[in-house]
Amino acid sequence: MLTSLTDLCFSPIHVAEIKSLPKSMNETNHSWVTEFVLLGLSSSRELQPFLFLIFSLLYLAILLGNFLIILTVTSDSRLHTPMYFLLANLSFIDVCVASSATPKMIADFLVEHKTISFDARLAQIFFVHLFTGSEMVLLVSMAYDRYVAICKPPHYMTIMSCCVCVVLVLISWFVGFIHTTSQLAFTVNLLFCGPNKVDSFFCDLPLVTKLACIDTYVVSLLIVAGSGFLSLSSFLLLVVSYTVILVTVRNRSSASMVKTRSTLTAHITVVTLFFGPCIFIYVWPFSSYPVVLAVFYTIFTSILNPVIYMLRNKEVKAAMSKLKSRYQKPGQVSVVIRNVLFLETK
Repeated sequence: MLTSLTDLCFSPIHVAEIKSLPKSMNETNHSWVTEFVLLGLSSSRELQPFLFLIFSLLYLAILLGNFLIILTVTSDSRLHTPMYFLLANLSFIDVCVASSATPKMIADFLVEHKTISFDARLAQIFFVHLFTGSEMVLLVSMAYDRYVAICKPPHYMTIMSCCVCVVLVLISWFVGFIHTTSQLAFTVNLLFCGPNKVDSFFCDLPLVTKLACIDTYVVSLLIVAGSGFLSLSSFLLLVVSYTVILVTVRNRSSASMVKTRSTLTAHITVVTLFFGPCIFIYVWPFSSYPVVLAVFYTIFTSILNPVIYMLRNKEVKAAMSKLKSRYQKPGQVSVVIRNVLFLETK
């Protein structure tokens, strides 16, 4: 009986399977990957200070621009409408998208060894997919809002009620959460025992998956089914919505419709810049891609959205001017200083 068990455990087939495992999987736990190396945007040490300055200014512009929009929308009662409510939420998500990867990239410009821990890798993947997934759905909600406003103006306030707007925002966050949870479920148990260099400035899912020491073909297919489906379906819904809107606008020749057509064209440009890289990266995850594509949907669109959606709008410009004049009234600074000194003496 003992002999048969020994023969079964150490049969030529099982021995061959054990020998076929990667060498690092037969060693101690110290051979497992505990951190990843981010190659970043460039390996040139001379470019690091220049890139640090450029992306620090870009990130600062993202924070100031989007928070200014949120402050303007919340402080002016004339902007308490469905469109501006959704746009303020878009600005908040843009800050979150940029903050999920940009601060780490900026800090890495100042160090020689750009590493990220195993747990931080999971957290970064979670938040990147949470915020980008939420933004995709929110952009669809904004397109629906413009469709109702232009194609069904008499029923606009009835359809886009306050409760509907809140539900649309909650749905965007819920879809983003479900999306990122499903992506982590595919990758959280992957084994990493060999290469640990990620050819990007953050832990992008397709690039990290390729570093696993097991066959990831099925996992890559599941990534396509998740991220690819969300990206393509959201993009197609946006294309259909904006096509219907443009057809409706084309049949009207008033000056307001000309302005609407110009605004919609700018919106479509931003949508294309955001969804184009996402679709390219997550629908074809088996091949490498230029790292600059990731910069588009994590940084550039977060800057373009405030410019395209808000700063070209006369109502927003008027509200910002009103907000500026409110804090620049004669004696306003002295009142603030006096109140601070009064609080300190109490």
